[in-house]
Amino acid sequence: MIKVGIIGVGTVGTSVANILKDNADVISARAGHDIIVKSGVVKNLNKDRGLDIILTNNVDDILNDDEIDIVVELMGGVEEPFEVVKRALKSGKAVVTANKALLAYHRYELQEIAGELAFEYEASVAGGIPIINALRDGLSANHIESMMGIMNGTCNYMMTKMTNEGVDYDVILKEAQDLGYAEADPTFDVGGYDAAHKLLILASIAYGIDAKPEDILIEGIENVTQEDISFAKEFGYAIKLLGIAKKTDSQVELRVHACLINKDEMIAKIDGVMNGISVVGDKVGETLYYGPGAGGDATASAVVANIIDIARSGKSRPMLGFDRPMEGKALTLKAIDEITSKYYLRINVSDKAGVLAKLTKLFEDNNISIETMLQRPADNNSANLLISTHTAVEKDIQAMIDALEAQEFVNAKPVMIRIV
Repeated sequence: MIKVGIIGVGTVGTSVANILKDNADVISARAGHDIIVKSGVVKNLNKDRGLDIILTNNVDDILNDDEIDIVVELMGGVEEPFEVVKRALKSGKAVVTANKALLAYHRYELQEIAGELAFEYEASVAGGIPIINALRDGLSANHIESMMGIMNGTCNYMMTKMTNEGVDYDVILKEAQDLGYAEADPTFDVGGYDAAHKLLILASIAYGIDAKPEDILIEGIENVTQEDISFAKEFGYAIKLLGIAKKTDSQVELRVHACLINKDEMIAKIDGVMNGISVVGDKVGETLYYGPGAGGDATASAVVANIIDIARSGKSRPMLGFDRPMEGKALTLKAIDEITSKYYLRINVSDKAGVLAKLTKLFEDNNISIETMLQRPADNNSANLLISTHTAVEKDIQAMIDALEAQEFVNAKPVMIRIV
């Protein structure tokens, strides 16, 4: 019999315990062992969770329990769970976590500490979608050329409603908060940080890249308006918050931001709170993974799958997918300023003669070629210019935005969205 201790018996932790109990017959048959939850750590011992397990508010009761074989970490946060997981591994216990923030900062340290001990984390990216196993095992024969995905259901829900129902950002954010999709402080989701943590985990498996959130381009959806959505529709695009990884020669670019993406792409058709990730391998071509990216049962399903994996094998595969470095072929992170893309700009300008000529000269001076331009009337004798560019370099577009802000005919900081 394998005994599990859950540190953090909230929504997901409760679902893990219930799945192990409700589906015990098929789980034990697949794992080759009976698996039970012996105990769990909670903050509030007075709250009834309807579980027939020992509850405690002291992590030591699990970490020091020699009967516990597998520790499931569902605390949230970074540094506190890092210390807890280190202690669990050093005491010889296998670990399963759903904590993407922990892994975004400490995955390589934890891989070193774990050694031959099993450390699994399928639920840390895209909830119930088995993208970790697909990338680490199913696609292991491939060089991964690119990955692109919707990795945050809150943002996808909001962008879907803004696109389909014409509601403004502030209105749909309040609705998402009322429905429990967004937190009271939604920055982690709408600012792109949640998706960035997940992208970094996938990038380690695909490319062996050890980057932190501070090293990559991260932007959110806070500045997207109905005017931008209207432009996107007119030119055959949808707007999504995407995590993007792309390999070019010996460099990998990693970025999270709102994107205009061709509406015929499969990723563009993924709506609501669902997640979807496209992975392109050099031998297999494109594969697409779709499903619920959050929620108690969906996330717990991935956690329990990891528990079953550990029960079957007893030791870990390479945690991050590489048993040794690729000698002479190590990939490096491309500098943010060197990323190339097409761009969309929304520029509010004074509606007077000569503005377009000055604007066109600014684009020329900054090595940026205009592909399309629309003008829409705005308030107070101003107009919104909606412009898409040909492929340009990130440092040039940022210099262009700085130059625009300095012009007396530009009334507000231009809004920029990248086109993929």
